[in-house]
Amino acid sequence: MTPIKFYQTGTFTVGNRLLSPEQRSVQSSTERSNSLNSGHRACQGCGEALGARYAVDAAMRASNNQLIAANATGCLEVFSTPYPETSWQLPWIHSLFGNAAAVGTGIAAALKVKSIKAGQGPHPATRVIAQGGDGGTTDIGFGCLSGMFERNDDVLYICYDNEAYMNTGVQRSSATPPAARTATTMAVGSAPGADFGKGKNLPRIAMAHEIPYVATATVADLRDLESKVEMAMSIRGARYIHILVPCPLGWGSASHDTIRLARLARETGIFAEFEAEHGEVTSVTPIRKRLPVEEYLKPQKRFAHLFGPNGHPETIALIQAEADRNIRRFGLLPESAMAAEAASEGAAA
Repeated sequence: MTPIKFYQTGTFTVGNRLLSPEQRSVQSSTERSNSLNSGHRACQGCGEALGARYAVDAAMRASNNQLIAANATGCLEVFSTPYPETSWQLPWIHSLFGNAAAVGTGIAAALKVKSIKAGQGPHPATRVIAQGGDGGTTDIGFGCLSGMFERNDDVLYICYDNEAYMNTGVQRSSATPPAARTATTMAVGSAPGADFGKGKNLPRIAMAHEIPYVATATVADLRDLESKVEMAMSIRGARYIHILVPCPLGWGSASHDTIRLARLARETGIFAEFEAEHGEVTSVTPIRKRLPVEEYLKPQKRFAHLFGPNGHPETIALIQAEADRNIRRFGLLPESAMAAEAASEGAAA
């Protein structure tokens, strides 16, 4: 019998078997660990469930399945471990909302001591990740995380950022974007939604600690996310990856738009995808086709108050200005496009 080949030349399709094994996505392999397995109770279209599956499976492959996870309280913990069940297929520890980084640090320290006592050296084969949402990372767990960074503990911390406290009723976090409607930033008054000038940019704060590796990613680019996790796992010391994970429930978006919104966040400049080592940006994912921020905002009901007859075009202009600053800060457009844009702005002035 002659085997049939299905040619998908020039693509990185998940099921592509024409690529060499080292080029294939972790998710395309039948040997993937399925660390976050089926049966969990995430909402339809949950970006966090996708992000965790992709990230942890990539970390498992990079560590030869020698991995322990510490998990903060939040959506990821609640939907994956309804007592007495669990969807996790690796050693997984949950403690409190704000101490995932500290628990991860303790696990790494214990592994190091055991490795030294066993005569295997200070670098144990078993690796550690800590993970949480934006609430448990940018707010409640911020002190523990900063301590982990300052001590350069050998832990990879992954933040799954859905930009609010989704599990407890969609309250504002310090990662909630300006003008977004939440249960605690209602769409009322002359400046509806979350205030401008508040919040934290945690990837930049992580860079300020000058830790070995910081990266941002979205669920819209599987291969980029996997490569950044694998890069992080190749390094010892404190590492941080911040993954944008749209939430249909909290954002008021269609469940089938999760990947689309993550991609639009990048293409509008709302969310910059980059890598940094020891406080210096080493690479960025350029915008392929720049789009106005309205393209990203309109599919989300949390921004619905900005549009229509009683909308707030001045607020949209402020959001556009923030996206423009993001593009300039990280150089997200090719140099030729940046130069043309600067010339156009100069001529308009």
